[in-house]
Amino acid sequence: MTEPNFATRVTRWYEQNARDLPWRVPGVGAWPILVSEVMLQQTPVVRVLPAWHAWLTRWPDPAALAADTPAEAIRMWGRLGYPRRAVRLRDCAVAIVERHGGEVPDQLDRLLALPGIGTYTARAVAAFAYGQRHPVVDTNVRRVVSRAIAGEPDAGPATKPSDLVACEELLPIEPAAAALASAAFMELGAVVCTARSPRCTDCPVATVCAWRASGQEPPTGPTRRPQRYAGTDRQVRGLLLGVLRETTGPVPHQRLDQVWHDDVQRARALAGLVKDGLVEPVGAASFRLAGDAPATQPLPG
Repeated sequence: MTEPNFATRVTRWYEQNARDLPWRVPGVGAWPILVSEVMLQQTPVVRVLPAWHAWLTRWPDPAALAADTPAEAIRMWGRLGYPRRAVRLRDCAVAIVERHGGEVPDQLDRLLALPGIGTYTARAVAAFAYGQRHPVVDTNVRRVVSRAIAGEPDAGPATKPSDLVACEELLPIEPAAAALASAAFMELGAVVCTARSPRCTDCPVATVCAWRASGQEPPTGPTRRPQRYAGTDRQVRGLLLGVLRETTGPVPHQRLDQVWHDDVQRARALAGLVKDGLVEPVGAASFRLAGDAPATQPLPG
């Protein structure tokens, strides 16, 4: 099978089976697509959907977010996870306003130059918002290409330059068709060619899949070791941020002390939040979300 035929099969399947997601609606715009791509990093679609709607209702364009504080971005992010993404997204909005007049740029190099926008996100925006021909390679796409083309059961934990080359070789020449194929590859990996329970009987390229032809079984263990959460600094950081999100302005140190019993771990987690630009000290004994407004009334001690 030639590469264009591979893309054609997957694209036809996608056109009939793609999930109905709001950032896929034609004409939705580059900013909503960029927001969705940042939110979807390491976060399931079901959790992103309500957060995406709320975010775009409050900040429908980069200028609206850039005019607000980092603290409000962190608050709005809620418990979506990895809250540094909220700060990076606001930094990105500020750069879009300052460098590009409030419009998300359509050139790949300019997208890559934005704060917090990496190889995957820049190519995803260029392809899905502007219909350009770029290999958009995430974990799902790497798995599809690894299995169907290379005959390997798994692509490994990290994207390599060779993954971009392998994916680009599968794309149609015409830009709009290539952008659609990129979305189709991603969807196939997300819902059919999954890591542990692939639904090969539903796959549009099962008859030409090199991995299926080899008879190999899916990997039995996780590609990456699952990260423990309970009792970790991540949990403590989340508890501290939860208190700070619920309060406008400074929070006394004594109040933060109540969220976790281990003084050393709590101090380490708080120092990490400050280092990451999510929290800032106020005086000698209080903290607040980065860039937060002063309290409108005295806080209880």
